[in-house]
Amino acid sequence: MPKLKTKKGVQKRVKVTATGKVKRKKEGARHLLTKKSRKRKRSLKASTLVDKTIEKKIKSLLPYA
Repeated sequence: MPKLKTKKGVQKRVKVTATGKVKRKKEGARHLLTKKSRKRKRSLKASTLVDKTIEKKIKSLLPYA
């Protein structure tokens, strides 16, 4: 059996934590920031966890997870 290849696009976007959860950055922090409030921009800096419904799908794209 050949080795499974990692999907590089997913690898660049997410990280698997030590407990096995999938961490990602929040969307909406790239452009059009002048109309967003300071509080909203601050909350966009923080990372968040991927929803449980798609966690299994993302882990299948990362063979090491």
